[in-house]
Amino acid sequence: MDKRNFIAATLCGLSSVALAAGKDDVSKSCAAPAGPTLLTITGAIGAGNRGALDAALDQLMVKQKLVFERAHVFDFSTLSSLPRQTIKPTLEYDEQQHLLQGPLISDVLAAAGAANANNILLRAIDGYVVMVSAADIRRYGFIIATHLDGKPLPLGGLGPLWAVYDADRFPEMMERPVSARFALCPWGIYHIEARL
Repeated sequence: MDKRNFIAATLCGLSSVALAAGKDDVSKSCAAPAGPTLLTITGAIGAGNRGALDAALDQLMVKQKLVFERAHVFDFSTLSSLPRQTIKPTLEYDEQQHLLQGPLISDVLAAAGAANANNILLRAIDGYVVMVSAADIRRYGFIIATHLDGKPLPLGGLGPLWAVYDADRFPEMMERPVSARFALCPWGIYHIEARL
């Protein structure tokens, strides 16, 4: 993704002003994606690219008691268009290092107009929820992993998306047993709430 389009994507909250000024590329980057939604961001976001919760069709969100008036959604293609990071943490599941790739959560939040959030609520499809400060999201370099060892993360495994960081890079995390390093890292993530 080139710098101009990335900046346009971060300005979705200002899209009506930009459109009035004749900047059509902002509306394109704010448009709802063409593919199936994998990640929904709500809360303190920009204008969003989808409307309110649909009680009839958003069944998982309804069961997990989400409520929102607007959201910013991403499909695999829009997530993949953001700059990709690569990390290589030792994972708790097999105690081996694995390559994980995907965009920084801070870049995803910026693309949704949520760069000013102070706290980030990460929610997985199984209902696991964790609150992480925006400062820790940046400090630990959390990514939305889309790939594990060069292959897309499958649904039914750790994917299709995993909020994760490279615990091996931080001495305070390396002091813990590997099974205790990823409590802030829900796999199967599908929703982020940005809070001020």
